[in-house]
Amino acid sequence: MRKIIHLFFLILIPFSGFCYTGEVITSFEIPGSYPTGLTYDGTHLWLADYQTDLLYCIDPATGDVIRSIPAPAYWPEGLAWDGAFLWNADVKGGLPLSENYAGKIYQVDPKDGKILHTIQAPGSTPRGLTWDGNYLWCVDNASDEIIQFSPEDGTTIRSFRSPASDPRGITFDGKYLWISDRIKDEIYMVDPETGSVIIIADAPGAFTRGLAFDGDNLWAVDYQEDKIYKLKVRDGIKYRAYNAHKAKITYTHEVTNFGPGAVKEVSIHLAIPHDRPSQAILVPPVYKPDYTEKVTDKWGQETAKYTFKNLKPGEKVRGEMTTVAKISEVRYFIYPEDVGTLADIPTAISEKYLENNEKYQFDHPVIQQGLKEAVGDETNPYWIFRGIFNYLIDHMYYEMVGGWNTAPTVLERGNGSCSEYSFVYISMCRAAGLPARYVGSVVVRGDYASQDDVFHRWVEVYLPNIGWVPIDPSGGDKDWPRDQANYIGHLSHRYLITTESGGGSKTMGWTYNSNESWVSDPKSFVVSDHFAEWEPVE
Repeated sequence: MRKIIHLFFLILIPFSGFCYTGEVITSFEIPGSYPTGLTYDGTHLWLADYQTDLLYCIDPATGDVIRSIPAPAYWPEGLAWDGAFLWNADVKGGLPLSENYAGKIYQVDPKDGKILHTIQAPGSTPRGLTWDGNYLWCVDNASDEIIQFSPEDGTTIRSFRSPASDPRGITFDGKYLWISDRIKDEIYMVDPETGSVIIIADAPGAFTRGLAFDGDNLWAVDYQEDKIYKLKVRDGIKYRAYNAHKAKITYTHEVTNFGPGAVKEVSIHLAIPHDRPSQAILVPPVYKPDYTEKVTDKWGQETAKYTFKNLKPGEKVRGEMTTVAKISEVRYFIYPEDVGTLADIPTAISEKYLENNEKYQFDHPVIQQGLKEAVGDETNPYWIFRGIFNYLIDHMYYEMVGGWNTAPTVLERGNGSCSEYSFVYISMCRAAGLPARYVGSVVVRGDYASQDDVFHRWVEVYLPNIGWVPIDPSGGDKDWPRDQANYIGHLSHRYLITTESGGGSKTMGWTYNSNESWVSDPKSFVVSDHFAEWEPVE
């Protein structure tokens, strides 16, 4: 894309509607057209531009340029403010030389640009820079690292893998790091102790670089849009639903008697879907044929029950449900310090969703030892459920091996299906005192017009002060921290959730979407099949 140099005039853009983490509040155009670093000095924003080789002091209220000073070298990138002075990372080692990636960090007097101190960067390509009160941090997009280092001599204090493959901006809000990624077009809130990605938010533009924090809001500069954006954080909004599409979903459950004996009676239960944060049922389910009765199990799951009698050899019966739903992508924004304590969990929820049984066996030594290693003495419910999630990433891998074994068996074996991952995760959460349940769904498979006969199940955990939060322990088995975190508090718009259960009931057993049972003569060969059809709706 050909870049265009803009005049120094202000365009303020108001945005309406409720706010969520990462939503744009206002924006203004920037001086120059090659922005890199951004920081906040308590009063003004500072912006680095690598073509003009200037550092601009900007009024955040108006976007006006107050003044500018020379950049310390020829390829300025990240900017940081230590309370008295600016720090600027130069990716070319202080030389205007092509492909000379040998980063340096300069301490700069904001009055006149005088260089006060120079150190070698802890990586070859320091892009973003920030100050945490004692040390500097940078993101290096060649090594894909987040690095904390000494301002005295550049010694690395600690480092983590970057959230994704092309980190560009970084800032510190007093508790967490915020990091932008160029390829994913996202901004991440990261725990500086562990490198864990806690929150994923959309970046405001297609090439977000520098980030800054002013004490209340996040600021981001975008290289493609040539704008600085003010972004909302910590707004109290627990989740965002977006990227919606409408679909007609038909779910069918069939039972066939291949004989030679007769089947005396067949029962089919179709789980009835309801409105949830990720879905709105636009047309109430229609059933073919009409169901025999509607029943509710001990978990509150409603099913449409069919009863068929006297199936002859070769005879097939079916229950079919059709509905139209609006399916949305959902992203939760959870700040760990806002999560309540285990004592804050309502008694009714604890009594219902801390139940132990033959599938979970959370008092088993394998589960208890796993919990000890995963959680230790942690008491914050958020870090408890993250610790268990991380433990399963380290100790299990996904494989459909057939059957749904008990949680201790699966954990000791080290592999399992989405259902078995869910059983292990629920078992460990309940052993820690965290209420947990599973949900089951039918899934869009690629195109919006598609068929599904595989389905998917994951977990919901009750976090006090937040509510029920989706977490998919089998999906989180990924390499990048961002891709792991994407399965915590996030659902894509691929799922119609039909089933919500604590595990085991007279109607649904341990399955989801539907269930069947029958009584037959000896030597009767009975087969069941179930599948879903998706059709897009305008």
